[in-house]
Amino acid sequence: MTVEPLAPPVARLIDALARLPGIGPKTASRLAFFFLRAPDELAQGLAQALQDLKAQTQLCAECFNVAETSPCAICANESRDHAVICVVEEPLDVLAIERTGSFGGVYHVLHGVISPIDGIGPEELKIAELVRRVQRRPVQEIILGTNPGLEGDNTAAWIQRQLQPLGMRVTRLARGLPVGGDLEYADVVTLARALEGRSEMR
Repeated sequence: MTVEPLAPPVARLIDALARLPGIGPKTASRLAFFFLRAPDELAQGLAQALQDLKAQTQLCAECFNVAETSPCAICANESRDHAVICVVEEPLDVLAIERTGSFGGVYHVLHGVISPIDGIGPEELKIAELVRRVQRRPVQEIILGTNPGLEGDNTAAWIQRQLQPLGMRVTRLARGLPVGGDLEYADVVTLARALEGRSEMR
């Protein structure tokens, strides 16, 4: 008869941690045993933070960024330029652009990119919501801030075709960003220059 070497609660935690992106079985095991030896307050604090994450956050009904309230603080801020919308893939991209201090408009979060290989079409993203948004309120410029690369470029081109009949200016972040890179990993100077050097989509 084989004896399970790990107590079931430890094994369950390792299994849960190993499902997180970027964490393999070895890292999951190290983290599990770290929490096992850590003070109770640390483990309880993490557990509470995870519960609060699910219970106290929602998507902003306007921009679909993750927020505590809807509308989010950015959408509710009347000093921001609501006539300029930067369209990004993920909430982390909003954080990256906000760190530059170079953008005074508002955002629209797609929650992904068009990726036929992964079964993600335009319907799975917040593209229809973007079109309805610009139909509701006058917009001067849409900045397409999807990540450089095949999927990001294809998504930007799709959105540009949807917005073209509506007559507003559609621009794309300049290529100061590395192709294949993600906005969240770009340094502040590169991202600021990409915003400043954005170009018209044709």
